[in-house]
Amino acid sequence: MLNAHVSVRPMRLHRTISSDRPLLVVALEEEAVHLHVGELPVLVTGVGKVNAAIAVATILGEGSPSEVVNLGTAGALRPDLVGTHVISRVTQHDLDDEALFDLVGMHFGEPVDLGGAGLTLTTGDAFIADPAARSLLAEHSDLVDMEGYAVARAAVTAGVSVRIVKRISDEADAAAALSWRESVDDCAEHLGAWVRQFLL
Repeated sequence: MLNAHVSVRPMRLHRTISSDRPLLVVALEEEAVHLHVGELPVLVTGVGKVNAAIAVATILGEGSPSEVVNLGTAGALRPDLVGTHVISRVTQHDLDDEALFDLVGMHFGEPVDLGGAGLTLTTGDAFIADPAARSLLAEHSDLVDMEGYAVARAAVTAGVSVRIVKRISDEADAAAALSWRESVDDCAEHLGAWVRQFLL
């Protein structure tokens, strides 16, 4: 019998959390490259809702920052969307909250309203690169990612304010994977610029 070896990259916290500074949260080290400015702590969670929720909940159990700021890349669900956006509302697209409510009478995946007049982000454990899936998501959301909802829910549950800032890396279509690989460093640079402008 062969033993499969699975390499799991654990979450990583750069610098120390303090109550007078925000905690920057990203999924990947590639997204954090230009965030190491000043002395702000940066938490790298790993990809997906489970990794993001575990990492944020674990870290917030050890210390409380002034706020959580989730930064990262996102796919645009409409072709006219470009640039960096502060999110006003975040949902998850791969959990049928209404069906669960009908079944057990409880909500498990309600939207998180963050305030402001920004865009709606939807989160799920799938990299969207299919036109049909993109069209369905575009009926209710502007952008799609794989961590934002989990970060927001974990922070809100811990009683810590949260902001989500996303840089569009692709159009969530057939070319999404290639677009993401080609644009991730540029996206990270723009996210670093946002941090320098609004947090330092």
